[in-house]
Amino acid sequence: MLRRYLYVLGARPDRIDDLVQDTFVVALQKTLEDRGAAAAGAFLRGVAKHLLLRERRSAAARREVELADQVWHEQCADGSGDQRLAALRHCVGRLPERSQQVLRRCYAEGAGRQALGGELGMTPDGIKTALRRLRAALRSCIEQRLRREVAES
Repeated sequence: MLRRYLYVLGARPDRIDDLVQDTFVVALQKTLEDRGAAAAGAFLRGVAKHLLLRERRSAAARREVELADQVWHEQCADGSGDQRLAALRHCVGRLPERSQQVLRRCYAEGAGRQALGGELGMTPDGIKTALRRLRAALRSCIEQRLRREVAES
């Protein structure tokens, strides 16, 4: 949950594990009362968010983190993050292989648009447009899938 949260807040993929580890170090240093899983999760998310903010000094980057945090609370705080993740995996699995490759290389492996464009014979602007379209298609697919799950339950 903490890794996903940091990813949503915009942490660089190569920094997520370090931030999670630092979060747990801070948590171990504090003497905390057992107030349940929800309170522990909120505490850990708060620590992780502040560690990420410490890494990002600019006001624009801080606004991005705050907005991402707001989206997390609006859409995932009730535990629906697992449902959203399952819907995302389903929707990505339905994409053509080339689209999956673009997503994997960009988001999982951190390839830049220049490098990705060179690999796929596209311009960086073409990669940017492809990513924008893929994100829109995935958003639509996920929303439809979640609405269908709510209707069925």
